Amino acid sequence: MTQVTAMLVMFILYGVLPAAGLYLGYRGIKKVTAPKMLEYEAMPQLGYIPEKSLPQDVKTALAQINQKGEKLRAIYGDTNNDGKMDDKDTVNETYIMIQNLMDRHVPLAVADYRRLHDLDGALAENTKIKHSDVTGKEALLEVLETINMQFDDLLNASYHQDGQKLLATNRYLQKRFDNPKVESANAQQLDKLDSLENKETTVKVIENPSSESPKAEDIKL
Repeated sequence: MTQVTAMLVMFILYGVLPAAGLYLGYRGIKKVTAPKMLEYEAMPQLGYIPEKSLPQDVKTALAQINQKGEKLRAIYGDTNNDGKMDDKDTVNETYIMIQNLMDRHVPLAVADYRRLHDLDGALAENTKIKHSDVTGKEALLEVLETINMQFDDLLNASYHQDGQKLLATNRYLQKRFDNPKVESANAQQLDKLDSLENKETTVKVIENPSSESPKAEDIKL
């Protein structure tokens, strides 16, 4: 082993490996000790929220809005039913409203509450807001409940709308499949009538043949 090779091995053993071990250990400790973060995929504007910074009932309400909002985006965003939301879909007012609620109103409401909570958690939990009968936490829950109820109404309306489409499709198909039978029966009746008329015409022609005018020599005086 040459002197250069020995120096390289010593550098790796006593330089690189210990440094890598210290770095990995630091990352592991930081990951274990870091607060658990909440993520709501359908509302990316919320960002990562420390779990301990929100009460349990607020987290439950946010999870419900996240789940319902994701469904509503798929229902009202994929207007051409191709399984994806892109420029080919037609944007309507309902979809824009859903987007505004999830991208703007919910994040703003949560941010307002977190500022109150960061100032004084007990204050946000127990002290009523001036000129109102609710605390900071209750005010946030009222906002989230209003949005939740609106999403429930939209999901319910979508269910009945799609159900009516199914009923209309079934009525159309039943009518479409029943008509050929009626048309076939009508066609058979028309064929019978035409056949009878042809027979009557033939009989009349045979019974009443056109007679030739009498010849002069056949007339006796």
